[in-house]
Amino acid sequence: MLTKKQLDLLEFIHTRVQRDGVPPSFDEMKEALDLRSKSGIHRLITALEERGFIRRLAHRARAIEIVKLPESLGGASTSGFTPRVIDGDKPDAPKPASAQPVSTSAATELPLMGRIAAGVPIEAINQQSHNVAVPSQMLSGSGEHYALEVRGDSMIEAGINDGDVVVIKETSVADNGDIVVALVEDHEATLKRFMRKGHAIALEAANPAYETRIFNEDQVKVQGKLVGLIRTY
Repeated sequence: MLTKKQLDLLEFIHTRVQRDGVPPSFDEMKEALDLRSKSGIHRLITALEERGFIRRLAHRARAIEIVKLPESLGGASTSGFTPRVIDGDKPDAPKPASAQPVSTSAATELPLMGRIAAGVPIEAINQQSHNVAVPSQMLSGSGEHYALEVRGDSMIEAGINDGDVVVIKETSVADNGDIVVALVEDHEATLKRFMRKGHAIALEAANPAYETRIFNEDQVKVQGKLVGLIRTY
């Protein structure tokens, strides 16, 4: 899955290549995406290249080649997490027309295991506080699942907001691009995109205001993978 900024940049590059036959300059990309510096564009370009959407060609100016496009831009379907959002509602709160309330008859009770940081890492996940009803169709096959309340905005461009409840499938392994619960150095828990680079693990935010954090592989333990999202209005 691409973040909104990554998708915006890919669309801008594709449009300019179709129109002019050459990609835009980094300054043009920066202005189009309303970023303050070209370093943000470099990070987005690197992320698109790592995900196989573009290729940078050596020894050529503006040497960016589009390899593939996501489905939303007319390409083939690509893998990655797309949040399956279930909208809850608070008492007396207006409900959006598109909201799909949780049906208790088709719901599964999952333990809410505390809060998870989507921002500056917080202490490791707390013990169970209470249960939360989750639609059964949101659960990903067999295996144990649990829920966490999100604190922070570092995953906002992946559609994960502060206050959301994320549904996590327990697993100790992850593929590149998965959004995971990562336990860092046995005492910090965070929700980030997982990327393995040799013997290092990169935990990537989905917000350009946050830097990617790099750790040795023995410093990070995957605690689970994101499979769903519950939002209360």
